[in-house]
Amino acid sequence: MATSTTTTATEPYNAGTIPTLAAPEPEHCPGTESELAGKADACEGCPNQLICASTPKGPDVDLPAIHKRMEGVRHKILVLSGKGGVGKSTFTSMLGWAFAQDADKEVGVMDLDICGPSMPTMMGAKGEQIHMSNSGWSPVYVADNLGMMSIGFMLPNEDDAIIWRGAKKSGLIKQFLKDVDWGSLDFLVVDTPPGTSDEHLSVNQYLKDTGVDGAVLVTTPQEVALLDVRKEIDFCRKAGIKILGLVENMSGFVCPNCKGESFIFAPTTGGGKALAADMNIPFLGSVPLDPRIGRACDYGESFLDEYPDSPTSKAIMRIIRQVRDSVGEPMEDDDGDEVAIEL
Repeated sequence: MATSTTTTATEPYNAGTIPTLAAPEPEHCPGTESELAGKADACEGCPNQLICASTPKGPDVDLPAIHKRMEGVRHKILVLSGKGGVGKSTFTSMLGWAFAQDADKEVGVMDLDICGPSMPTMMGAKGEQIHMSNSGWSPVYVADNLGMMSIGFMLPNEDDAIIWRGAKKSGLIKQFLKDVDWGSLDFLVVDTPPGTSDEHLSVNQYLKDTGVDGAVLVTTPQEVALLDVRKEIDFCRKAGIKILGLVENMSGFVCPNCKGESFIFAPTTGGGKALAADMNIPFLGSVPLDPRIGRACDYGESFLDEYPDSPTSKAIMRIIRQVRDSVGEPMEDDDGDEVAIEL
């Protein structure tokens, strides 16, 4: 029997070899900002050696400006999913609306889903434009205490595709953090695209020294979604991002007429709650699917304001309480929505 060997994806193909991913960064990696990046002995054989060697070295000259802007932002919360289609942007919009229900809090929502900016539509700001002043770019306000920023406001045509490589995406993220005049915010909620790539690395790099409170991870119950969320958990741990908790979205369907519940995505491996226990992260709760959410997002309305008695709204508000508790901003009053909804 012929034996097979393994080869990295950067090596020439030979019959009988099993391709594997390139090895992780070397143990004594000098770091991309070091003058020795791509030149040190530890860099030999690294697939990124040429990239590191050609990248400008030293600290990012824009970081002080970003830090200055972020001084007025008390809490920064990332919303991550790992997989598309789990309702991450929908949850982000409801997170923003829920924070803004407290009239004493100033809230901002930053849409970093650069290739698929849906937040302007979901938050009722479709067709708006960014205005500039001496202090920088002005957020688009959808409520007196709720502003937002998205590349969707910058497109000549809403159907235009954004065909950008990583460097240009990172540049826009830097502008959102450096040039947008957020003013004094209590909460900045950052909606990220699926995955663990350019946008996630950039926002973590730029905000790392300003104090990110943590990330809320969003999944649906089925195993095909949980597979990618496990990778997102691993990303957060490697990047040093605190995980505030996991939300299981679309965990069941609630009929708005009969209030009956049924499962849309079967939790074949135990769903989000089992994953949270297995990965030792907080489980924030399950959010049932209400068909009126889609309509509210299409019309840019706050689902929580329009349908406060929906089991979905009550589940969201329980999650909001936990998130606020975890960042040290507990809600001052309780409206009685603490009754558990088991799905």
